[in-house]
Amino acid sequence: MTMERSSRPRRRSRTISAVVSALGLLGLMTTAAQPAAAATPFAAVDASKLKLTAGDFGGRAAAISALETSGRVTSFTTQPALAPVLDGTGAVGVAGRSGLCHTSNLDPAYSPKGFCWNAADDTSSEWTPQGITGSHDAQPGGTWSGRSVQIASWHNANNTQARVTVVDTTDPAAAPVYHRVLLVDPYGSGDTANFEAVGSPTSHSTPKTGAHADGVAWYGNKLFVATGHQIQVYDLRHLWRTDSGSTDVGVVDGKAYAAQHEWALPMIGIYSNAALGAPCSDTAPTTPCMTSLSLDRTGTDGLIVSEIGAQGGRPLVRWPLNATTALLQTDTADDTTGTVAAAAAYRVPVWKVQGAATDGTYYYFSGECPETAGTTNSDVPYCVHRAKPGEAPHVLTKAPPLTQNLSWSPSAGRLWGLNERANYAPGALGKRVVFSLDPPA
Repeated sequence: MTMERSSRPRRRSRTISAVVSALGLLGLMTTAAQPAAAATPFAAVDASKLKLTAGDFGGRAAAISALETSGRVTSFTTQPALAPVLDGTGAVGVAGRSGLCHTSNLDPAYSPKGFCWNAADDTSSEWTPQGITGSHDAQPGGTWSGRSVQIASWHNANNTQARVTVVDTTDPAAAPVYHRVLLVDPYGSGDTANFEAVGSPTSHSTPKTGAHADGVAWYGNKLFVATGHQIQVYDLRHLWRTDSGSTDVGVVDGKAYAAQHEWALPMIGIYSNAALGAPCSDTAPTTPCMTSLSLDRTGTDGLIVSEIGAQGGRPLVRWPLNATTALLQTDTADDTTGTVAAAAAYRVPVWKVQGAATDGTYYYFSGECPETAGTTNSDVPYCVHRAKPGEAPHVLTKAPPLTQNLSWSPSAGRLWGLNERANYAPGALGKRVVFSLDPPA
């Protein structure tokens, strides 16, 4: 792969072109994994065997209703979604740092911008950021309640808890303010209803839920989180205020706790293609892992999901969304039961793909750079690659080490991303940064 450096004018905002028709491409043959330097195309493959199954929306709805109506949790269902964290109701946000405060390796020709977490989150060995989405996904206009907002997903060190951070980036010159929200799984009904951390080893849910929160995508009032063989669904209208004075999770002695977090967000359902912990397999039966997530609003709305792999050739799948329910589109009326059929699938010839997104013309991938593919050095830059379907990817720019998910903002014509690399030594400078850039048209 070669470094792409275009002299064409860069876009600020543009009309997104329609995505290449998947139906015309599905007949292409599967592309095998190739060395990183090979000019292997980003090729469409047969998606007909790719399915997801909806799971237990009903049981979780009953538990959420019981907890909220009983007053055992403090909910804000009469307010617009996320209003409590955006207007500061009852909790003080954390101040991050504006600007690209660490070396990003991003090409300055693409006007990179961004922000950093506070010192604790920047260097934490307990919590690791993975996914990125924002109000540019949630609404076509790009804002939420008049604000520019980013949401990042995180997992803890032993994958027993997951959380998101809700970041107000309305004023790009100011230090961003964000809130940490624990992801929880409600269970039971009536007086026995309670909740636990997503990924809890003593989980009451069936199937059990994963806490390695990889990709995240925001669509209307819904938040989707990819965790291997699961796409978990959360409803932002059910944000709960919790007591931060205990490491417990759930209602204990009449108080709601979320492991010292001031907020909790309950899962409303799940879509899965295999059991938690099953191996990743894109051969029959077709059960690839889902390790990145982004929203695609070009044509019919959909979720773009990719799978990480040490070498190239791993699958990327597009799953259809229903704009009416703001859920994945199943073969049943309300999208909370039944099966989701994939709309399209491709093979990505980029090593160790961590994120994928599309602007409707190009697909963008974060992964290892060709010259360092296969390295065990976590300090080398990653690369942002891009390609049209049927073409070989080229490197658009180098990026921060261990860059994870990507997200496309159609309203601004910018690509968002973040990385997970951190320095854990006390007093060391961090390496985590959230960035956006303006690719050439």
